[in-house]
Amino acid sequence: MNCYRPRSHCGFRILCLMWATILCLAAMPAYAQPDDEASGEQTSEEGVEAATEEKKAEPEEARPAVQPELEAEAESPPQIQLPDTETADIRQQIQSLRASLDQRLIAVESTRNRLSYAESLLNRLQDEYNSFELRLEKAGLNLTGNYANLLQQRLERLQQQGIAEDLIRDIENQLSTTREEQLRLEEFEAIIDPGDDARDQLRSQRASLIRQLHKAVTEHIQALNEYFNTVSALQERVEAYQTLLQQRLFWLPSAPVVSAGTLTELVEAVAWFANQFRLDPLNDAIGYSIQERSGAIAFLTILLALLLIKRRALKRNLKTNSRHVGNVGHDRIEHTLYAFTNSALLALPGVLVLAIAALLLMEGNDFFSALSGGMVAAALVTLLLAFIHNVAREGGLGDTHFHWHIDSLRALRRELPFLLAVIIPIMVIMPTTATPDGSEFVDSLGRLLFTAVSIALSTFAHRILSAVRADRPESKHLLALHALAVATPLVLVVASLLGYHYTALELERNLFISICWIAFNAMLFYIGLRALSVRERRLTLARLREHREAQRKLAETREAAESSGEGVPQTLDMPEMDLKDINQQSTALLRILVSVIVITGLWLLWASLIPALQLFDNITLWTIATDLDGGNPLPITLGDLLLALFVGVGTVLAVRNLPGTLEVMVLSRMKLEPGTGYAITTLTTYTLVLVGVVVFLGVIGVQWSKLQWLVAALGVGLGFGLQEIVANFVSGIILLFERPIRVGDTVTIGGITGTVSRIRIRATTLVDWDRKEQIIPNKTFVTQDLTNWTLSDSITRVVLQVGVAYGSDMDQVQKLLTEVAHNNERVVDDPSPAVFCVGLGDSRVDFELRVFVKDPLDIMPLSHEINTAITRTLHEAGIEIPFPQRDIHVRDNGALPHSS
Repeated sequence: MNCYRPRSHCGFRILCLMWATILCLAAMPAYAQPDDEASGEQTSEEGVEAATEEKKAEPEEARPAVQPELEAEAESPPQIQLPDTETADIRQQIQSLRASLDQRLIAVESTRNRLSYAESLLNRLQDEYNSFELRLEKAGLNLTGNYANLLQQRLERLQQQGIAEDLIRDIENQLSTTREEQLRLEEFEAIIDPGDDARDQLRSQRASLIRQLHKAVTEHIQALNEYFNTVSALQERVEAYQTLLQQRLFWLPSAPVVSAGTLTELVEAVAWFANQFRLDPLNDAIGYSIQERSGAIAFLTILLALLLIKRRALKRNLKTNSRHVGNVGHDRIEHTLYAFTNSALLALPGVLVLAIAALLLMEGNDFFSALSGGMVAAALVTLLLAFIHNVAREGGLGDTHFHWHIDSLRALRRELPFLLAVIIPIMVIMPTTATPDGSEFVDSLGRLLFTAVSIALSTFAHRILSAVRADRPESKHLLALHALAVATPLVLVVASLLGYHYTALELERNLFISICWIAFNAMLFYIGLRALSVRERRLTLARLREHREAQRKLAETREAAESSGEGVPQTLDMPEMDLKDINQQSTALLRILVSVIVITGLWLLWASLIPALQLFDNITLWTIATDLDGGNPLPITLGDLLLALFVGVGTVLAVRNLPGTLEVMVLSRMKLEPGTGYAITTLTTYTLVLVGVVVFLGVIGVQWSKLQWLVAALGVGLGFGLQEIVANFVSGIILLFERPIRVGDTVTIGGITGTVSRIRIRATTLVDWDRKEQIIPNKTFVTQDLTNWTLSDSITRVVLQVGVAYGSDMDQVQKLLTEVAHNNERVVDDPSPAVFCVGLGDSRVDFELRVFVKDPLDIMPLSHEINTAITRTLHEAGIEIPFPQRDIHVRDNGALPHSS
């Protein structure tokens, strides 16, 4: 098996392909814009009428925008204080129940008031959302920059105002507590003594209070349930509103086109930024932060000091972990994991410096707090880029473990410090433009910083891809990807300068996150490949040793068969996979899993920004009636159909590639017999197919209640029509797991003796002593008597009959026969041979020589050798081996008559 040695340009090719796909998807709404404009020109009159209707409606001027703000309750409703029925007087019980009833009625009224307010908010927000969505559909993309700014303000207001994070949790806690009180109240009502004396009036009053309290608690539970549902719906509507605003803002200009006035604003921004670094606010920020977070700052400082002290040791460990890579006897995946950990630890010092600085400024004013947030973001980017830099170092993961191309590694080591030097300061400064004082400089300072980052990314992409293409300059695909990677950041710079700064910023942010996500999964892919490669090489070595041992045993068997005159199979069909198939299947399955993870992450990242990705969920193909009374039909969309196809294709690919992965990652570690591994793989494949079919049908709306009768009918049909086939199939599974027979065993069943050469799901193949292949259904091995000569021990006893003449020395005969048995090489010493005098015949004394042989094929050669040696030994000792003797007595009944 060839060792898989990945090259770095393959990883970059995947990265660039995913980048190109994202850009194509992002461009889909943009391509639709000219069509909208053309249709607008053709129907200008309709556009004028729509604009007139919009001006007439003006819902935003008619009533103020909704402020969907709900806070959690300051206090929970008081618990019911139930009196002790044994110690409390009945008047005290009545007084306590009346107080609990009053408190509960107040809590119910409060919950209903909050419910009413939440319902009004939900209705108003729903009306505003529908009206706003309709106006945006009429206006299309023909909106001004001022309108985009208003949308941005509304989005910020919705993000600041909303449902309290702990409100829903508080409602759930209140519901749980109220249900417990309802149960306690029912238990209290059940154990009170109704009585039958002069105090019946008080007891009746107590019973009435209990019923009223129980009714109030029940009403409170109902109100809390309605309140919970309303608040949940309100939260979903707020999130949908935010998503609508984000999608529309994404395609609108958010800033004016860069002009000479922008330069003036830029000078003012620089002056403002420099003026913010005053000593007193800085000292206050550091002082307050140390008071609030002294423990975290001290911990990170100690950790930073330890990493700096151990830095040389980490580098030595990184080289040590690479020493045994490629050595089949000593190579382990643990070496790669240790190298991965060392690379991450080497990347941490810069991250910790930024994290400590962020903690020191976190409690400052708006400016220093924004700098703290920028340092946190910069720390994450530093962790990623510094980790890649350590992966690319000489003797690191990329060089020794993954075998990436040396030119690409050199380019990464050379260019990553440049990228860090540009990006990290800009990421620290960028959040300051979001502060109240710095928001006016977003269009100047913000765009300048964005332009600098984009140019740095374009330069970095050019230099890296130039190194990747060094050994493949003629590749047109790499050339196209090179041009795309370099041009994309520059195109976003142009878009930002033309006013689409928010769009460009979001696109570049998501592109950067996408590339980081792809890089992370690429690292997982290479680690997986490395693990598979180590296991495959060790499995190859083990298979080679097993093959040599099997060849040796087969040669011995053939030699024994030739001497015994019996026929044995030339080869045994051992149920194991070819190593080449294992390599291909395990690599393919790993690639499929990583691709699914990458695509899922990218879909979740981009679906909120690109309406084209949500188009599939808006196209209904058919509906499925639900079993709920009055329930709405369940729509099956184009997205559901695509997901079902994705599940089907994934199931097929998984079934095709699962056996190799199971063999190399699981079964090879369990020391199983070949048949057991084959059975596990087969059952796993069947289970995977069943789960895939169930999920596929469930996604497209097929309900189990509609199919259960069909499945039952199929079961009955299989039971009667394919009874024998199903019985043999189940018996094959039993044989593979219970293992009463194995490939290579010598068995006797139904008068047929032979060697098991093949075990399959339906039938088993025996090769008898005449070299004829007997195909025997598996059911026969399960239901009939079976003799396995070699199941747990291949040693077999052979009994030879020997007769000597009367008058022979019995002790001498026993001694001679024992010596003959011990002198034969085919006879095993344990159990030892034995000689017994078993009977007195008509003309001889009968002895039995009982010996044991290692293999049934030695029975016939042993019989020949032992009988020959016995004959020779007894003859030399003068002991006669008699033949049957008969005495003939002739009777004379008189003289025969003479003929005349």
